[in-house]
Amino acid sequence: MREPEFIFVTCQIGAEAAVKGELARDWPGLRFAYSRPGFLTFKLAGEHGIDDRCLLGSVFVRAAALSLGKATGETLNERARSVWQLSAGHAIDRLHVWQRDLVSPDHRSAKQAEPPPLVAEVRDAILRSAPSNVNGDPKAVSAGSPLLDRTRPGDLVLDCVLVAPEQWWVGLHRVSGTASCWPGGLFWEPLPLDAVSRAYLKMDEALAWSGLPVERGDVCVEIGSAPGGASQALLNRGLHVIGIDPADMDPRVVSHPHFEHWKKRGADVRRREFRKVRWLTADMNVAPRYTLDTVEAIVTHREVHIEGLLLTLKLMDGAPALAVPEYLERVRSWGYSQVAARQLHHNRHDFCLAATTGRVRKKKAVTARVVKRLGRAARHR
Repeated sequence: MREPEFIFVTCQIGAEAAVKGELARDWPGLRFAYSRPGFLTFKLAGEHGIDDRCLLGSVFVRAAALSLGKATGETLNERARSVWQLSAGHAIDRLHVWQRDLVSPDHRSAKQAEPPPLVAEVRDAILRSAPSNVNGDPKAVSAGSPLLDRTRPGDLVLDCVLVAPEQWWVGLHRVSGTASCWPGGLFWEPLPLDAVSRAYLKMDEALAWSGLPVERGDVCVEIGSAPGGASQALLNRGLHVIGIDPADMDPRVVSHPHFEHWKKRGADVRRREFRKVRWLTADMNVAPRYTLDTVEAIVTHREVHIEGLLLTLKLMDGAPALAVPEYLERVRSWGYSQVAARQLHHNRHDFCLAATTGRVRKKKAVTARVVKRLGRAARHR
């Protein structure tokens, strides 16, 4: 069993330069080797310091794996058998198959609810070809195959990324977090039929990735809430939501008994009004520094004690991807000890920043007061 000499990563189309810049800055033991839109490989050189967890710390890498090479063969079944030949000697727990992005984020459909059909076709062929001695269990193709069980931290995953219909790259990664449990780091959830906008999926994915410990009854402010897709996702989780936006909200959101609309800009709200809020989210179509200026003025007020943040930061002119560490450090300076960032599956020309103080505060009395006020507001609309 030969040690892998390369690592491959996938990303959103258009983020390749950001990925190269991040890895060149943070991993001098990597040498860029090859790329297609949304897919890059790097040679592991010298003391590279990368193990099978593939923890690159990159904001713009969706998924990473130690490369075992390309599957060979003229037919689907020949390539499927080659996948197992490449992984021989490794105790595989799970199988992940996914396709690299084929279109830029501007051309993706928000209604796409599942991986493309080719992914299932290749996955089934690989399962049919699996040797019976993978971890001692038969691996017949079926929905109940142990290789398709829910992926959990610590599992060793056999990765197969479809760079092209007949070009499959095979690799390994050991799961170390939520996003690495998802094939290709992709969050596949259907957009609810009554969803106001695709921001619903972006919020759902942000909550799943970040692990923010939101609970039913928590009070959350959303700055830049119109037309209301993200607010709707929060409301469906049982939160009480205050939407701040000078634009109109969708009537389906406005009519919800646990929603209140403050029709103004976030910068125009008195800071003391945030005293009862536990979580703050923001998604404004402005430069990252403006979003951070608005949020900083709120969370650093002496009477405000917001426990966690989910901020969508736009990649606009003058806001290069390599400035992300500066943004993270700025948020840490506000007292948020746990800060992370990731370009989500449902992000476009933006990325998500999540932060918590690491402290859990007593909130029942605070929540009860705010819920009562929201109820009064709903009755008077």
